Parts: sequence; C-alpha cells; structure tokens
Amino acid sequence: MAAETMPVGIIGFGWMGRAHAQAYARLRHHFPELRPVPKLSVIADEVTDRAAAAAAQFDVPAVVADWQEVVDDPTIGAVSVTAPNFLHRDIGCAVVAAGKHLWIEKPVGLSADDARAVADAAHAAGVRTAVGFNYRNAPAVEAARELIAAGEIGEVTHSRFRLFSDYAAHPDGALSWRFQRDRGGNGVLGDLASHGADLVWFLLGDIDSLVADTATFITERPKPTGATAGHQLASGGERGPVENEDYLSAQLRMASGARCVLEASRVSVGAQNSYGFEIHGTKGVVRWDYRRMGELELGAGEAYQDQSVSTIYVGPGHGEYDRFQPGSANAMGYDDLKVIEAARFLASINDPALAGATIDDAVRSAEVLDAMTTSVREGTWVSPVGVSTVSA
Repeated sequence: MAAETMPVGIIGFGWMGRAHAQAYARLRHHFPELRPVPKLSVIADEVTDRAAAAAAQFDVPAVVADWQEVVDDPTIGAVSVTAPNFLHRDIGCAVVAAGKHLWIEKPVGLSADDARAVADAAHAAGVRTAVGFNYRNAPAVEAARELIAAGEIGEVTHSRFRLFSDYAAHPDGALSWRFQRDRGGNGVLGDLASHGADLVWFLLGDIDSLVADTATFITERPKPTGATAGHQLASGGERGPVENEDYLSAQLRMASGARCVLEASRVSVGAQNSYGFEIHGTKGVVRWDYRRMGELELGAGEAYQDQSVSTIYVGPGHGEYDRFQPGSANAMGYDDLKVIEAARFLASINDPALAGATIDDAVRSAEVLDAMTTSVREGTWVSPVGVSTVSA
C-alpha cells in the first residue's frame, strides 16, 4: 500500500524555497485525494536566522545549516532543492543517490552537463523528479497546446516567445550570485530563457537549429554586505563586474519547419514579468500573456485574411483550473502554478504517468541554452542536440 504521508525537506530558503513550502502546505486544500501527503520536516539554509523564522511560520520541527544533513536523514522521502544554480549538481546528485525523490528548480546547474549528471543519477536510483518549469502548468497554456495539436490554427508557421523582466534593471541591484559566471551560470539564459526553451518545446516540439545573440548592458553592480534574497538593492558599496548575460535573442528553426523567435531580458525597464507567446498557423493565431494568465486570444477559421480574434477565458475543464476556481475568468496566480507542480511531483511517486516537467525536460532546455552560448561564440547556426554546428 502506498504511504499516506511523506516527510520532505527544503534545501535553500530564499524566495523560491518559500514558494515550495507554501505549495506543500496548500496541497491538501486543492488536491485532497493526493497521496502521499507531504509533511515539511526540515529546512536547510546557511542563513540560520532566515531558516528558523521560516520553520516557525510553517511549523517545521528541524532547521539545519548543512544540506548534507537532509540528504543523510533516513526519514526524509523527498527534497526540494531551491539553492543557487552552482549548487544544483552536487545537491541534486546527492539527494537522488540517497534514494530520495527530487523537486529541483531550473535550470539545474550551470550547463547541460550538470543537468545530465543529475538526470543520470536520478535514473540510476529509480527516483521521481520534478523541475520548476511552472509556466507550462497554466491552464491557458495547456489549452493552447491542445488546440494547436488539434489543428485549430492549422500548421504552425512562425511564433514569438518573450520573457521580459526588470528585476535587474536598477544599476544598484546587488551583485549577488546570479551575476557571477561560476555561481549563476549564463545569466538571463538560465533564469528566463530556460522557461522559454521549455515552453517552445511544450507547445511546438523539437528545435532543429538556432542562432543567438546576447548582451550585458549593466556591466558593474555594488557588492552586497550580507545575505540576499530575491533582487535586492545595495547602493553605495564597492562595485564589481557583472559576468553573465542581461539579454538574449535567438532565431529557432523547428523540426516541424516552423520558425520561432525567442527573446529574454532581465533589464527591461517598464516590463514586469512580461512573459508570453504568439503562435501563428496557416489558419489562425493563438496568443497568451502571463500577466493575464486566464486568457487566450484565438483567431481561427477559414477567413485567412481579416481573420477576427476573440478572447477565451479558461475555466473548469482546462488543466487543473477547477482545483482553484469554480468558474471561468476567476483569476489564478503564480503560487497556484507551484501548487500544481508540487501535486504532479507527489502524484508521480505512485504513478509516473502523472508527472509534469521532469529532469529530462531540464536536460532538453539546458541543451538549448548551451547551443545558444555556442552560437554566440562561433557566430553560426547550432543544433541543440550534441551542440554541433550546422550550415546556415
């Protein structure tokens, strides 16, 4: 018989660690039939005051400074890893090698090699995995996938995916690990374009080849004087170099023959979480804006020229919408997407067919990011598989 409850731990308790804790806490309200039921039992964070405050808020009995203690605890069945990117490989591999199921945030390390290492270890251990590609969990995105697959807009011809944010637009934003190559990896590629690569695959399938361009517009930032969480300012301190990318644009040739533009920026003044896509087909178009999460714009039919576009409000029957709201056009939020992610992670422990995004999706996304980096370096079209150059 499947276990009724499962002790879980969280390693790293910044903003994303809190999002995971809240998702675990809300599961019994939105997915009451879910088994196993998670019981948050330990938080690991080197900033012990922060971890202790979180433990008090979420009624967690244990706080540790060393993440290895979570890995070594035989009572813990699953672990959320929300630590900085450079720690993903070591912690992820250790968690799964200990036989614990793993929910880890994207991009899973600093490169495709890191993501593959965690994936290989997870497959060898036979544990379940989940990765934080939360935007694919939006009911409107799942509805868009279904109508594209059903041919509602015909054959996809071209599309545009954007992920614009201003979280790093202030020149006095603290020089945290996110801006360091050996700790934060490839900057906006891992932070935002990883989501874009996953959405492109989720909606349109495999990428055949790509060409990319990147830029760093804010080249120095003030060093923080203490632990940071989120995107804090640190004006007045000693400044240091920004080592990774602020901006990415890429042209993608899809395996289907469609064309796609993927653009991401962390320094877009005036753009707060401006994420979305516009997908054109031979008979129509579908558009989605994350800031209007419950809406799809759809133009489809036989008009071709002067085709009208209507707004569709998703509701019960679309994805997991009815777990949260009773009728169409009631708003959902970011945290709801993490609850869906947590539910699919826990459900997959007993039934792998119920899994959402897994470590294999992280590998696929990371291969796209590595191909983008190679394309920028070599100035040519690159295939994401094996990162081999192809003719333009």
